Amino acid sequence: MKETNIKRVQTLLRRNRIIRSRELDRAGIQRVVLARMLKRGLIKRVGRGLYVAPDFKPTARHSLAEAGKRYPRGVICLLTALQLHNLTTQAPFEVWMAVERKAWRPVADRPAMRFAHFGGKSYSEGVESYRIEGVEVKVYNPAKTVADCFKYRHKIGLDIALEALRDCLAQHKCPIDELWKYAKICRVQNVMRPYLEALG
Repeated sequence: MKETNIKRVQTLLRRNRIIRSRELDRAGIQRVVLARMLKRGLIKRVGRGLYVAPDFKPTARHSLAEAGKRYPRGVICLLTALQLHNLTTQAPFEVWMAVERKAWRPVADRPAMRFAHFGGKSYSEGVESYRIEGVEVKVYNPAKTVADCFKYRHKIGLDIALEALRDCLAQHKCPIDELWKYAKICRVQNVMRPYLEALG
């Protein structure tokens, strides 16, 4: 195996911390290089098609970095976004991710994933970018996340949506106008109105 290919893979790892096997294709490196590096202990596999340096130490948000790397078009949403924004006492064991309504639903061996299909502005609006373990991870902002929780209240529970709304206002995560904006986008303004009026 050419040492230059090893160095190129190691450079990719230094830059991105987590790499996908398909990134090697784009860099013109044959995937057989990964298999040989694995045998020599020069790289570590952390999931199907995901690799890290052997001395890699995952953070508490490693599952989000893995999810962002595996599904770069997905957006962290609902319970996982609430946890990231400190708007819930829940600790979801799955990473909740929004994908476009007509998109193919990905299959993951890890991390444990839960997918929700969003469409139109409900999918594209309110997206923020975070850098986690060198990976760009897209997450809905606090106001959009609260509105999404009301939209998916039958799936996650109205109590969680209400807790998120109360915490969002108490922690001044966003102005009420922003909550109204996303309530309209998610078509839950009538559901949220009595709670917003009572808490606002």
